[in-house]
Amino acid sequence: MLGVAAIGISVSGPLVRYSHAQPLAIALWRLAFSLAVVAFFLVYTGTWRQYRRLSRGDVIAAVGAGAFLAVHFWSWISSIALTSVAASVVLVNMSPVMVAVGSALWLNEKPTRIQVIGIAIALFGALVLAWGDAGGGASSNAAGGSGSMLSSRALLGDTLALVGAATVSGYLLVGRRVRQKLDLWPYVGLVYGACFVFVLIMAVATGTQITGQPQRELGIIAMMALGPMLLGHTGFNWALRYLPAYVVSLVALTEPIGATALAALLPGIREVPTAITLLGAAIILGGVLLTTVRRGARSQ
Repeated sequence: MLGVAAIGISVSGPLVRYSHAQPLAIALWRLAFSLAVVAFFLVYTGTWRQYRRLSRGDVIAAVGAGAFLAVHFWSWISSIALTSVAASVVLVNMSPVMVAVGSALWLNEKPTRIQVIGIAIALFGALVLAWGDAGGGASSNAAGGSGSMLSSRALLGDTLALVGAATVSGYLLVGRRVRQKLDLWPYVGLVYGACFVFVLIMAVATGTQITGQPQRELGIIAMMALGPMLLGHTGFNWALRYLPAYVVSLVALTEPIGATALAALLPGIREVPTAITLLGAAIILGGVLLTTVRRGARSQ
């Protein structure tokens, strides 16, 4: 299941690159397709009854987690159009580092010395990657331009990817309370449902075209729901019941590798990352690796 989940999340970035729909439309339809499957399993397993055990505070926490996830989808999907797939998926995978920082600030879970070193390494890698993009390091396919315009767009994309990492970290920190009381399907049903409502509000407020999507777009988004959402993220959540959290986290870190390779090989994308992008990505993943391993080992 971990292998299938790793493949599932790796196709997310390339699929977003293939799509021509607006970011909020992609997020909304992706959630709609996913929720249809989740609703089936909620009814089939009868686990929807677990909602009765939730307190008002639990519901508020789930709504908050859904809000964080909504901003994550918007910011990360938007980043793909502005920077390279490699830079976007690496930066958004800094979430373990941000979870460690957030845990220290709000949950009074102080990081170990190795975690602090890992956080510092990951932040340095982000600076290296951003420096490369500021010099025009992102590939021409990523931004569709050259010179200062390319650098400006790439840096905006990098920033949005970091916003995606921060908000998915908030989603994990806030949603942890609810996850302890619910099984997999009722948990993702509640959080994905709240996320859907927030994305819908954002889409309507910004005048995003929701209906009338071409069949090509709906097909691509359906693959996003099946691969990254249901097989990927839901598969990792399922695996947490049988494997230590740090093992699952380490397998999840294969996403940047798989997504970068697919973006370089797939026709219509052919996005080969620059040497500075690969260097920054390697430094970031090394820092995240240190943070994740030590975090997982201490929790066992």
